[in-house]
Amino acid sequence: MKGLLQNRVFLLVMASDVLQQVGIWVRNMALLYYVVQQTQGDPVAVSLLTVAEYAPIFLFSLVGGVLADRWRPKRTMIWGDILSFLSIVPILFVVAWGYWQAVFIVTMISAIVSQFSQPSSSKLLKTHVPEKELTAAIAMIQMVSSLFIILGPILGTFVYYTFGVMVSLGSLLVIFALSACLLLFLPDSPRTMERLSVQALIRDFGDGLGYMRKQANLKVLLVMFGVLALGAGLTAPLDIFLVTQRLGLAEADLQWFTALSGLGLLIGAIIAAGLSGRLKGRGVVFAGLLLLGAGTMIEVWSVWPVLTGGMRLVTGLFLALTQTVIGTYMLTLVQAEYIGRINGLITPVFTGCTLIGTALSGMLVAQSSLIFVYMLSGLILMLAALVALRLRFSS
Repeated sequence: MKGLLQNRVFLLVMASDVLQQVGIWVRNMALLYYVVQQTQGDPVAVSLLTVAEYAPIFLFSLVGGVLADRWRPKRTMIWGDILSFLSIVPILFVVAWGYWQAVFIVTMISAIVSQFSQPSSSKLLKTHVPEKELTAAIAMIQMVSSLFIILGPILGTFVYYTFGVMVSLGSLLVIFALSACLLLFLPDSPRTMERLSVQALIRDFGDGLGYMRKQANLKVLLVMFGVLALGAGLTAPLDIFLVTQRLGLAEADLQWFTALSGLGLLIGAIIAAGLSGRLKGRGVVFAGLLLLGAGTMIEVWSVWPVLTGGMRLVTGLFLALTQTVIGTYMLTLVQAEYIGRINGLITPVFTGCTLIGTALSGMLVAQSSLIFVYMLSGLILMLAALVALRLRFSS
């Protein structure tokens, strides 16, 4: 851990990630409240924010992964921040003129840029962080993400209701500029691939597919992520009904259960960082997914807020341990030159299965019941745990 805190690349990536998290939550909350205000709560307009966020993943994740493997990670991340900065400027003017629909472009551009910068960040960690410290590195990044699940909505709500949408979007300019400046201090990477062409992109994509076919563990992970995403997607839009129908609480009380999930993730990430190198891979993943499935079932049967909240805390803790183990495992398993392409292959599967589950959830509740859908989700998550048993960890 001490060596990690002295690692310049890790500290710069972490600092940039903190700024990105601030920007994400300020943007998300501001756009949500702004769209609700402009449309008088039109659910279609609100749902389009989700479409604007997830659609680019299908269109750009694979291409982004291939290009992230070709381009130098430092330059890719810096240009991502610069393009994000430049995209905000005209949108500020358009929104000021009253064309509020332009805010959807902000979400889309951010989602597109992330398909290039995220694998580049992983490549930097793979290259510059010793393998024995990767678990602690992933855990600390997970810790930041978990902390913002708790604090992000509060921060975003405060900025929007105190300063309005123009300042909320304008603050993104400062965040992207600071992030780009920090990334300037990253070490340069050598250019290892020839000039970009369509033929080269197709060949690189084929190489990525071939690499995945040869790696049995990657194929297992792909199936596991798909099953996990399908199960999680089924309940993703239904938490509000769990709070109001099963627990008899107000809609606004959902935030406290979300905060408990975030707190569990934070505690789990701290534990993972403390146990760096001592977590038993397959056992942790199996137990974490099994408990997530069981917790989903318990939550829907519970009519006691304390029990439901307790399950959110516990499942969040184990989910953080699981995410840390899987994240570390993927970075150690995949060669640096293939990280972008493997990410580009797995991400659409995970996102697609999540959206399939989300699309089916409302219909299934209408045809059956909330309890049935949560029980089905729990069983699917347990199936993901069984798939995880086919993983082969080196230690």
